[in-house]
Amino acid sequence: MSEVRVIEVRQSVFEDNNRDAQRLRDQLRAEKTCLINLMSSPGAGKTTMLKGLARALEGRVRLAVMEADIDSTIDAGAMIEAGIPAIQIHTGGMCHLDADMTRQGLEQLDRTQTDLVILENVGNLVCPAEFDTGASFNVTILSVPEGDDKPLKYPLMYETCSLLIISKMDVLPYFDFDPQAAAAHARLRNPGIEIVEISARTGEGMERLADWFEEKTAQWNK
Repeated sequence: MSEVRVIEVRQSVFEDNNRDAQRLRDQLRAEKTCLINLMSSPGAGKTTMLKGLARALEGRVRLAVMEADIDSTIDAGAMIEAGIPAIQIHTGGMCHLDADMTRQGLEQLDRTQTDLVILENVGNLVCPAEFDTGASFNVTILSVPEGDDKPLKYPLMYETCSLLIISKMDVLPYFDFDPQAAAAHARLRNPGIEIVEISARTGEGMERLADWFEEKTAQWNK
């Protein structure tokens, strides 16, 4: 009996995607377009945060948004209604975007008029962190109602991100959430992660957040 060949499909898929992602990153750097991959669980406040961020960045950074969902155009519609250039990407049932899907979305944007593209990834704390989209930087949001233990339960999400946004700080009095514990848990996974606490509804922390996005865009596009 001949020896059975074993094909590590998972490893092969990741290797192919990682090569595509690096090619996309090189292309974006040459074009001077910063791409930030924004990830979180569903309902963490990504869309509301993006609308507030767009207002804070107005006149400072030319922003466009790519919304990724399994279905619907709700989030892209909300961006367009707020005056933010946006497109919707449907993943066909997949729980994440990969580099090729991200490239296809970027091709629908006029990047000559854009300094910063934010990809609002599918709401999920597992799959999006596993697949490199070709982004310049990864960012994650943790909302107060979710609990401060999420970095312990979903370590890869926090290991892969440059910034943790703790959102919905306006409801902190109503939930058992310790911002210092959340920060400590995140830094246990990623000692270099930056952390910004915000409330998109009250405006708390939004100027500091806008400064971070402006700084990273300038750093990438120099």
